[in-house]
Amino acid sequence: MKSEQTVRALSKLLADSYTLYLKTHNYHWNVTGPMFTSLHTLFETQYSDLALAVDEVAERIRTLGAPAPGSYTAFSRLATIEEENGNPNATTMISNLVADQVTIANSARAVIEVAEAAGDQATADLATRRLDVHEKNAWMLRSHLE
Repeated sequence: MKSEQTVRALSKLLADSYTLYLKTHNYHWNVTGPMFTSLHTLFETQYSDLALAVDEVAERIRTLGAPAPGSYTAFSRLATIEEENGNPNATTMISNLVADQVTIANSARAVIEVAEAAGDQATADLATRRLDVHEKNAWMLRSHLE
């Protein structure tokens, strides 16, 4: 069933978004060095957006009639993004987040593909908005590496 494929893709996007939220919040708390102020602020902006996004994605899953995953166990099973267990330096944090933003953009693209195939414009729109955010976030993060 096409809505089941959409729910699966949305569940992966939710898990990736929540994992990236946690990682970005972790980096916000633990970043140090000469870029501290700009990164602390940038990370806060990005994790705040993700906090809103996870709610929107989960509510879309519920709108489609499925339960939204909501545990670390479920998220770790579904997510492509890996959690951070170390304490990397600022440059490594940025590089990690750039890669994660690209990963989550790809998760959004997968949602768009299955939603469009199912004729689900509302889900495709949600995923398109997320794609735009994550591509912009990757660019903003990359700018700190130049």
